[in-house]
Amino acid sequence: MFRRRTSLSLSAAAAVLVAAPLLTACGSAAHPGAAAVVDGERITVSQVQAKVRAVREAQRETGQGAQLIRNTEQLTRGTLHGMVFGRVLERAAEDAGVSVTRREIQQARETAERQMGGPEQLEAMMLQQRAAAPREIDEMVRVQLLLQKLGERLGADQRTPQGQEKLRGALEKASKDMDVSVNPRYGTWDDEQITLADLRQPWIKEVGNPEPRQPA
Repeated sequence: MFRRRTSLSLSAAAAVLVAAPLLTACGSAAHPGAAAVVDGERITVSQVQAKVRAVREAQRETGQGAQLIRNTEQLTRGTLHGMVFGRVLERAAEDAGVSVTRREIQQARETAERQMGGPEQLEAMMLQQRAAAPREIDEMVRVQLLLQKLGERLGADQRTPQGQEKLRGALEKASKDMDVSVNPRYGTWDDEQITLADLRQPWIKEVGNPEPRQPA
C-alpha cells in the first residue's frame, strides 16, 4: 500500500486533480481567526498552527531536523491544503456512498508497517516524505483509502488520464458544492485542481535517506 516514493494525500490529490472566487470575508470580521471556511465550517488558524507545530517538533527530534525543515518551507500552506482537501474528499466519498472503517485503517497501517520494517520506520518515512507527524498517520491512511474506494466506486482507473479526470470531476463537484473560501494570507482555493492555487508543487522537496543520529 505504501512505498518509499509513493505519495499519500497531498501529492495523490495533486496527481489526479484549479479557481474558486476568493471570498475575502474569510479573513475579515465575518470569520475571525479562520484559515478557511468549508461548507460553512471554519478551519481555524490555531488548528493549522497546531498541526504545523507537531510536524516541526517531530522534525527537530530527528538527526536531520534542519534539512527537513528547509525542505518543507511551505508547510503551513501544505497543511491547510490537506485539511481542506480532506473535507472535500469526505463529501465526494459521502455523495458516492463510500466510507472507510476504523478496522480498515488499522489493517492498512499494519500492512504498511510490515512493508516498511516496523512502526518506527513507517513514522520516519511519513515524516520525511509526507511531512506527517506520527499522530497524523492514521488520517493520511484514511485519506488514501477514501481516494482508492472513491475511484473504484466511480470506475475510475487512477493509472489512466481518463480515470484521473473522472475522479477529479467528482472532487471538483464536491468542492464547488461546499463553497470553499480561504484566508488571502494563504492563497486562493482552486475548485478544478482541488488545491491552493498559490501552493507550489511539490511543496515537499525530495530529501535523501535519513542518516542515523550520531551519539553525543
